[in-house]
Amino acid sequence: MRAAVLSQPGRIRIDEVAVPEPGLGQVRVRLEGCGVCASNLTPWKGPEWMQFPTEPGALGHEGWGVVDAVGSGIDTVSVGDRVAALSFKAYAEYDIAAADAVVPLPAALEGRAFPGEPLGCAMNIFRRSAIEPGQTVAIIGIGFLGALLTRLATDAGARVIAISRRPYSLDVARQMGAAETIAMEDHHAIIEQVKALTAGQFCDRVIEAVGKQWPLDLAGELVREGGRLVVAGYHQDGLRHVNMQLWNWRGIDVINAHERDPKAYIRGIEEAVQAVASGRLDPDPLYTHRYPLEQLVEALNATRDRPDGFLKALVIFP
Repeated sequence: MRAAVLSQPGRIRIDEVAVPEPGLGQVRVRLEGCGVCASNLTPWKGPEWMQFPTEPGALGHEGWGVVDAVGSGIDTVSVGDRVAALSFKAYAEYDIAAADAVVPLPAALEGRAFPGEPLGCAMNIFRRSAIEPGQTVAIIGIGFLGALLTRLATDAGARVIAISRRPYSLDVARQMGAAETIAMEDHHAIIEQVKALTAGQFCDRVIEAVGKQWPLDLAGELVREGGRLVVAGYHQDGLRHVNMQLWNWRGIDVINAHERDPKAYIRGIEEAVQAVASGRLDPDPLYTHRYPLEQLVEALNATRDRPDGFLKALVIFP
């Protein structure tokens, strides 16, 4: 099979390697595609802790496809089942997953891309945000995740204020139901705008979906007294400083919405399957860029640079 190998920082080669065999309690998935995650960008740049070359397919963890082999002891998954997989070497034509780490995709999703991990992540973040009808929710950073959360929060009856850097992202936020949009340009101007939009009370919920220091600083400023700050951005570039005096004074709850329990991930993916299959959530317009495996470098560049019109890249296998 063909598999991507990170040979050195910023360099990827495509190798021909043996197709993996499933072991006890495992299944093999012939992949149809894999989403490209922004969390790939730091290891791709080559920090000191990275080791090169990587294993074939490494860093890919948003795969979906068809089960084509099962290991021993499996009675919950069958060959031919179309699934979203929580696996970790999905920049390849085949990957191995535990049988309890795949989620069946119903007929309603036939032919549709379904990167289960980020969709499940959105559902988990939404659940942990505890959004209620009538609340005001600020979402900082409207990429793929922020756009999904805008739709989910709006459908839950909340008034969403979307804050993002790119005009394109703000257009997407409006399409996903945001009641208000604010360009992420000036820290103090944003605070004053949100203050005016909320009659000086600020927001019941603030979801930070960028993963950088400034958006985290801004998020703390926008939460009302007794509100909830939800950290959904992936912070992987070092320490963070927080305004603990402000957080204490306002008595806010702070939620790190990143799951590490595989069961929690699977629960989120199952909820995402239900939401998309029922029509409650339509992520298809958010998959803005598609690449063959040979163009994974271009997909990562687009994920890093976020050109106009970009939200989410997928690697698609023929």
